[in-house]
Amino acid sequence: MTDLIDVASLVIAALEQAGVRYTVGGSLASSFSGEPRSSIDADILVEMASPDIPRFLGALGASFYADADALQRAVVTRTSMNLIHHASGIKVDLFIAGSFLDGRQLERRRRVQVTTNPDRFWFVHAPEDILLQKLVWYRRGGEVSERQWRDALAIVTRQGRHLDRPYLTATAAVVGVSDLLDRVCREAGSPS
Repeated sequence: MTDLIDVASLVIAALEQAGVRYTVGGSLASSFSGEPRSSIDADILVEMASPDIPRFLGALGASFYADADALQRAVVTRTSMNLIHHASGIKVDLFIAGSFLDGRQLERRRRVQVTTNPDRFWFVHAPEDILLQKLVWYRRGGEVSERQWRDALAIVTRQGRHLDRPYLTATAAVVGVSDLLDRVCREAGSPS
């Protein structure tokens, strides 16, 4: 099990067993909505509270390095922590939900079939939400990340008219990326 999809699936199975609501974000989510590309880690947004930690770590088992204290700090401060798969060294970042956009991503998540295995499904960010997240990360990074911009552009290009424009416009205003949304839509040749 050295494949990123397999490793992320182990974490997702543990989250589901522990009853923790999650949605996959980052490069994996943007691959579902935009242009597939390789990634070295998985980003998973979770709605986790302190009582969930022992259940989750118990379900995760010994296949991962998982610091219980780091996870507790992340839950309390609504930040992130990482898990490392022992056999492969693959990293899975858990982001603890705490922002407006995090809440929207969890509410709007979509269940998708992950591979050709008919029994493997994940919840992933809706295309609009991964687009907004990419724009937020692009802004936070000083608007220089070609990777974040390329991912955002690919989502708009691939999803086109299927994007929920009223939702995008309203939420972009709340999270402060309206100008970037307009710009990425112009570059993609899609009306904003």
